[in-house]
Amino acid sequence: MAKKKINSDSSTTKNTKNDVTVGVVGSGSFATAIVKMLVENCKTVHWCVRNEFVKGAIELRGHNPTYLTAVNFNLKNLKLTTDVNELVTACDIVVLATPSIYLSDTLDKMNCDYKDKIFVSAIKGIIPKVNDVVAHYLKEEFQIGFRNQAVIAGPCHAEEVAMERLSYLTVATVEDETSQKLVDIFNSDFIKVHSSKDILGNEYSAILKNIFAIGAGIASGLGYGDNFTAVFVSNAIREMEIFLEAIYEAPRDVNESAYLGDLLVTAYSLFSRNRNLGNLIGKGYTVKSAIQSMNMIAEGYYAADSIYKTSKDKGLKLPIIDTIYGILYEGKNAEKQFKKLTTKLN
Repeated sequence: MAKKKINSDSSTTKNTKNDVTVGVVGSGSFATAIVKMLVENCKTVHWCVRNEFVKGAIELRGHNPTYLTAVNFNLKNLKLTTDVNELVTACDIVVLATPSIYLSDTLDKMNCDYKDKIFVSAIKGIIPKVNDVVAHYLKEEFQIGFRNQAVIAGPCHAEEVAMERLSYLTVATVEDETSQKLVDIFNSDFIKVHSSKDILGNEYSAILKNIFAIGAGIASGLGYGDNFTAVFVSNAIREMEIFLEAIYEAPRDVNESAYLGDLLVTAYSLFSRNRNLGNLIGKGYTVKSAIQSMNMIAEGYYAADSIYKTSKDKGLKLPIIDTIYGILYEGKNAEKQFKKLTTKLN
């Protein structure tokens, strides 16, 4: 049976579209979902994809050949390129949506004038080149200050965006004008957008929830049930709060959707690649074989090393983080480690 195509041309539901020049860098599932969100409100979305094959396939068939293939784009709404400089030059707002391990390779090619551009990170991982979050990477490597940055967070699986199931985004930025622009271009019938000024808190929480989701998946693979998972997640949000306060104190409520909501969906959803990675490990796969069996990148694996070391540098007691790090990087037995962890949760 042919897959049902989901039409991302919303000209029938919107009378006018935004003139803001916006571009997306990346061609994975979340990048594709973001393009779908943006074409709801923007006349043209610039899209920098991985290579000429992906570009040609989209131009020929109107959909990403690998990810979210059911999302069918009206090509009149898209301007495709494989050149990051072409996209950045053309756009006022640049959404970064590559896997974290590929971002530096992409931005190292950027030699155009980007002084007045707004860079929006939709990346939920650590940049290996600098062992740091995107916000610090942009500031230190490219002198892009926080006033020219924003972060997208919240429970928003790409697969559900593709199906136009109601989803919620939080856009974090220190500038009110930038915040309003982002709300205007992302908000739609199936995307509800809230604003925040907690850039680092939103970014770190998006990274932490991926690590915790690996743990939830390991528990599932080991045969632990919903009761344990509920206790695990309630402890995880407390560890998140401890870590965030140690990194960057700010007025925040970790029970809001950008923090707790994103943690819940990533820990429980079958769409969660981090949970799926953990599930394989819990079922007996080695970490290496579990990673190799997946066709998408589980950001939590790469983040666990950095977050663990940062927590130790800060002198924090985070038993879930310690347990997951030990399994992923020290070869410790998952069953034995989770049995020990059960005595530390409440």
